[in-house]
Amino acid sequence: MGNSGNNLLAVMAKNIDVIAMPVISLVYPLYASIRAIETKSRADDRQWLTYWVLYSLITLFELTFFKVLEWLPIWPYAKLIGICWLVLPQFNGAAYVYEHFIRPFYRNPQVKIWYVPRKKDVFSKPDDVLTAAEKYIEENGPEAFERMIARADREARARRSTYMIFENDRGYY
Repeated sequence: MGNSGNNLLAVMAKNIDVIAMPVISLVYPLYASIRAIETKSRADDRQWLTYWVLYSLITLFELTFFKVLEWLPIWPYAKLIGICWLVLPQFNGAAYVYEHFIRPFYRNPQVKIWYVPRKKDVFSKPDDVLTAAEKYIEENGPEAFERMIARADREARARRSTYMIFENDRGYY
């Protein structure tokens, strides 16, 4: 019995990242996020929203570079230490990363990430939408235009009715 107990401890010590990672990276942050929702403080909301953004970025990084990371035996331990730094309230790492890296980048981006080239002269005049509507009416008739508007209105109302609105003492809407 003593030998099997030592073996179990040895296996647990060897695989501490496998055991601790879900608890530290998911279970505790989930609990803390629920507590943050229930308080009126915005500081804990920022901490946990920032944590989940950073956790998502780490996960995307891992998914993208999986083949490289599997060759680095230290990666799970480095990730565990990094997650601890982000999660534990003694360090408040997620808030630190937000204040020093994400917020400055978001406030003053040096690189345009979402660049969508625009076609020149598309809707350049303010009456282009009116011109397009007039052309549609000319080609299809006013009844078709009215049916299209009515259908768009019905679809917009249907989308709005599927959203759940929370009305409680905190004023979430």
